[in-house]
Amino acid sequence: MKKKLAALAAVSIAVPVLCAPVVNAQPAPPPPPAPDGAPVPPPDNGIVASSPPGVVTTPDGWILTVAATGESQLPVAPLTTAVSSREYLAGGTFVGTVTGNGKTKLNGGTLDTGYQIGCGIQLGAVKLIGSVGIGTSGSTLGGLVPTGLSFPISGTLEIHPQPGTVSQVSVDKKSFKSAPVRVTLKDIHIKVDGCVGQSFLRSYATLTSSTTDTDDIVAYYGVTKAV
Repeated sequence: MKKKLAALAAVSIAVPVLCAPVVNAQPAPPPPPAPDGAPVPPPDNGIVASSPPGVVTTPDGWILTVAATGESQLPVAPLTTAVSSREYLAGGTFVGTVTGNGKTKLNGGTLDTGYQIGCGIQLGAVKLIGSVGIGTSGSTLGGLVPTGLSFPISGTLEIHPQPGTVSQVSVDKKSFKSAPVRVTLKDIHIKVDGCVGQSFLRSYATLTSSTTDTDDIVAYYGVTKAV
């Protein structure tokens, strides 16, 4: 299975192993209670529910179904540590089937799987509004030659946030001759930069079934996860 990471980045860094002194293992302290005494919610394990399958009956009698199971979308700390970056590890199994007693001959098709990434507010242009000057101090040769120079800067930084956008990134596009067709994704690294608002992520899968003269398409969209 090919994992294409357009607008997705995966970095592997070799880290030297250092010898550390042996210490006795101590259990992690329990999480502090919430201010109102309510229990603290468990950490995000990444598991997300799947939406109902996408189903369509074609005019020539074929039934196309595309569905997903075992989906996960785990937010992880960005490697850049920037507050405008978002990173996820995502996965799931996507299956497409073509059933029924259609009147035409099937010629196979494709199953395209990937993720839609949304950002509420994007970081726009940053401008310096002000002025830059040159100042002198001290002099020699009767005040003709300055002995010191300074470059004072005055003004403010202006940030122009931009409206949010949605990007669709295809991870794998599987061609098939006969259905069912399946694509399984595991720990796909998704990275979003320049997002200063809330980020959103959901899976998608598009099943295309072809005959000699037609293409029939049905899509699946997973549950949207906001972080």
